[in-house]
Amino acid sequence: MKIFRCNVCGEVYIGEERPKSCPFCGAHESYFVLAKEWKLLHSDSLSDVSKENLKKALDLEINNTNFYKAVSGISKDVRVSSMFKGLSKVEREHASAICKHLKVQKPDSNVGSDKAVDSDHENIKEANRRERSAVKFYGEAMKQAPEKEMKDFFNALMQIESDHIILTD
Repeated sequence: MKIFRCNVCGEVYIGEERPKSCPFCGAHESYFVLAKEWKLLHSDSLSDVSKENLKKALDLEINNTNFYKAVSGISKDVRVSSMFKGLSKVEREHASAICKHLKVQKPDSNVGSDKAVDSDHENIKEANRRERSAVKFYGEAMKQAPEKEMKDFFNALMQIESDHIILTD
């Protein structure tokens, strides 16, 4: 057995091979390394533009976490409820990773939870809109980031959110 770590969220995975995606944050296989080679994607000093984009990203991820968590509690369909429960956990992990970069505590917030409605169809449609918006935002943040580590971090988040679009299509 080997011990791997995710360069995006820092979580540990134990197995014979790297996972296809991080079970915690959804990062693709390429972001996993052997634990002895591990280094969290982190820049010692952040530009003002990267700090600002990380703050916007934190708001986005917390809002989505709360929306998905609320939908998972409303839906009567076990598949839909499970999908949103999983999405909520992944988005919460993104928020935690962003807090590590900003060196802040994750804020306690319910923002976004009030947007969940009784219709699975409407909630899935809203989730797809949120994911498309996140992909666009992370693509722009990646282009704007002067730090290589932040480019890689925003790129990883863009890839993960793109996976979520496929899930909600």
